Amino acid sequence: MKTTTNQTFWMRLVSWLIQVDRILRGDVTRPDGDNRVEINIPVVGVSVVVILLGVAYGFCMGVFALIHGVEISAYHRALMQTFASMCKVPLLFSLTLVITFPSLYVFNALLGSQLRVFAVLKLLVASLAVNLAVLASMGPILAFFSASTPNYPFIVLLNVVLFAIAGALGLGFLLQSLNRLSATVGLSSDSPAASTTKLETTFDTDEANPEASAEGITIVATAVTSPKASPHGPVAGPLDRPRSMMLSGHVKKVFVCWLIVFGMVGAQLGWILRPFIGSPDMPFTWFRSRQSNFFQAVFDTFWNLFSVLS
Repeated sequence: MKTTTNQTFWMRLVSWLIQVDRILRGDVTRPDGDNRVEINIPVVGVSVVVILLGVAYGFCMGVFALIHGVEISAYHRALMQTFASMCKVPLLFSLTLVITFPSLYVFNALLGSQLRVFAVLKLLVASLAVNLAVLASMGPILAFFSASTPNYPFIVLLNVVLFAIAGALGLGFLLQSLNRLSATVGLSSDSPAASTTKLETTFDTDEANPEASAEGITIVATAVTSPKASPHGPVAGPLDRPRSMMLSGHVKKVFVCWLIVFGMVGAQLGWILRPFIGSPDMPFTWFRSRQSNFFQAVFDTFWNLFSVLS
């Protein structure tokens, strides 16, 4: 019975990984033949994969403490720091989703979208899947630099850069998905789905006067539009904006406002949940005292890094 349960779990996990792969390839948000987009993903399953990807990147963040843990003090503290990072990375993104979800739904409603609460939730979970997939894929890069340098400020800034790259791609996916789901579809003249013209010729003939029949020729042009894209054309990716969907200026402004909110919330949450890496000069602790803020800390880290280099 236990073996059957384990097999069922692994089969479900594989199916959830396939769903995440479909999100990354743009299959989930690609319009069908009728230019309709509907995100059909298992929210719980994709959320499980998101948590596992966060755990994987958290382990890569803990590599710095594992490799330099003997030099810090006791090695078990390095193990605790790694375990803490593996827990905190998924917690960071989960709390960010909970805090920013209401604002995304309200902003989306202001744009005139007909998306309901659950549809917006599925879209946000899909964007987090893109974010964590990119972040976890760069985890080996972080582990490599953690193993090759003992410079703690450099590793902190490298994490900030990797988080920024993953966040930009995840939010880009969210923007284009909102564009596909909310924008009015129109066909451009140079797109594969553009209208074609069919010429219909009618003859008003007169057998008694053949020469006059030429004057009765009437040409009728009928526009025939087809919403289906050419099967031989390039396939749009999840970050591509379809040429037939135009994003208006106010949509961009509203999305930029929400992007700023999302970035500030995520950055400050990361600062509250620190430490993620573990400073060699400080003992292990689950959370540090709440002082300063994320942006001042980044500036101070830059200053310390350049002071070391000089």
